[in-house]
Amino acid sequence: MASSGPDFTMTDFLAGLTHTVRPGEQRPLVVHDDELSTIPAGAVPNPTTLRIAGQLPTATFELFRQTIPAGQSSDMQRHYHETVHYVITGDGHSEIEAGDGTETVGWSAGSFIYTPPWAWHRHYNDSPELPVEFLTIENSRLLGLFGLARRESAGLATFTEARARFDHQEET
Repeated sequence: MASSGPDFTMTDFLAGLTHTVRPGEQRPLVVHDDELSTIPAGAVPNPTTLRIAGQLPTATFELFRQTIPAGQSSDMQRHYHETVHYVITGDGHSEIEAGDGTETVGWSAGSFIYTPPWAWHRHYNDSPELPVEFLTIENSRLLGLFGLARRESAGLATFTEARARFDHQEET
């Protein structure tokens, strides 16, 4: 059966569909914390530590363990993909763009933080002594498969500064 080209027929294609899905052979099925790869400082414009579970054979989503040092924040950024942060340890708050304004939401260990697509946002560690750790899950690989991956960082800028620096680029 041809899946494309001159020999393709819809009848053959539909006849090949079944209700059975076989498990994939991708490996590894488990990656341990000490096997995560640290993204080198300066490789991404984010002052937090990002360790990626890059050995997992995920095709549509990305997994990170993110650490924000005591009293610091992530960069002000936006991206086309959706992100969910699960707070492993620590307390803090996030500023997330909502329409023409921003929303500030507090969180602690056990919380899930949702970041919508293309919304400016920043996460803050409210502790002067202890780091915050997230498990960060994003569907960036899926969007990348479609050529839709886009991310912008304004560094440690404010919302106003980020909008002024980047939003005018979309109008041109």
